[in-house]
Amino acid sequence: MDTENKLVGDTTTKEEGEENPEVKEEWLDILGSGQIKKKVLVEGEKDTRPQRSDLCEINLEGKLEDGTVIEKYEKLILHAGEGEVIQGVDLVLSLMDQGERCLVEIGPRFGFGSLGRPAEKSFPAVPENSTLQYTLELLSTSPEPELEMIPIAERKIIGNRKRERGNWWYGRGENTLAIQCYRRALDYLDEAVGGIQIEPDNAVQDINKEEKELSLIDILEDRLKVYNNLAAAQLKIGSLDAALMSVENVLRCQPDNVKALFRKAKVLSEKGENQAASEVLERITILDPENKTVHAELRKERLKARESTKLQKNLYQKMMGGGASSQTSKQKKADYNRSKFASVLPWGMVVGSMATVVIGMVAYRLKLI
Repeated sequence: MDTENKLVGDTTTKEEGEENPEVKEEWLDILGSGQIKKKVLVEGEKDTRPQRSDLCEINLEGKLEDGTVIEKYEKLILHAGEGEVIQGVDLVLSLMDQGERCLVEIGPRFGFGSLGRPAEKSFPAVPENSTLQYTLELLSTSPEPELEMIPIAERKIIGNRKRERGNWWYGRGENTLAIQCYRRALDYLDEAVGGIQIEPDNAVQDINKEEKELSLIDILEDRLKVYNNLAAAQLKIGSLDAALMSVENVLRCQPDNVKALFRKAKVLSEKGENQAASEVLERITILDPENKTVHAELRKERLKARESTKLQKNLYQKMMGGGASSQTSKQKKADYNRSKFASVLPWGMVVGSMATVVIGMVAYRLKLI
């Protein structure tokens, strides 16, 4: 709390009697849950809040409750609402006006959560379930420029930065945020119509000689890495058709990409297409015969395929044999009734004959008397 007092004190150094509209003491509970709270230290220009994907230049400093600085950046440029910072900062940034300076308290859910964060660069580790305090200042905001107007080299840098951020979210199990970053990375690394243009045209006049010589193959490699990672994240959230489409984008360009083939096999397995998954894995064993993981997966898929085939055969036999079985049961019952009737009939004839004999004998004896 000493940090808070110091920051507030920094904005109250005007001469006595001078009007000071900069300080606003109230905390604003952004979500109503106490997880993200904001206190304005310096008011910004009204109605200048950034929109999603706008370019923002900010000053940022994050601390633990004991005052330990965990990250600090000056004039950091990022896209608003695209997961380039922790969620709490991203949410608050969209509620700031240009020129505004504020203090933000962020609970674990929208900070580094139960995983915390290992030490990185020159900053210490963040313990798990830490409450954080950030000082944010929005220096400027502007709409994102048209992608085709951005020089190739810069697009490559931004695209790979977003890919790496997607990897960071993926490693934390935040697959939806990872997918968001990967999709934006593809926007910057796409050479399709409206995307990267190697040769200058009327709309692009500032592509210098060095940028023209940048290999399109290099851009392609980066994009295929993104598609591979995107497929992994989509697979994690059960978007099987989307994941299959992502790996197919890789395999159209690199049919022997082992990572893409392996993920395709995973997708097919999840879809219950075990025979098709086995065929893909068999192809990988040819490309990478020493890969023990692939061999283990292949054995599992073959076993699943055999069990699936056996189950299908049993179901087919039951479907096709059900009528005959029922008819056979009826036939057996009819045969039993006939045999029962046949067994009763002789006994009836015998009893009738015996009755006739007895009556005759009685009549004979009466006649004699």
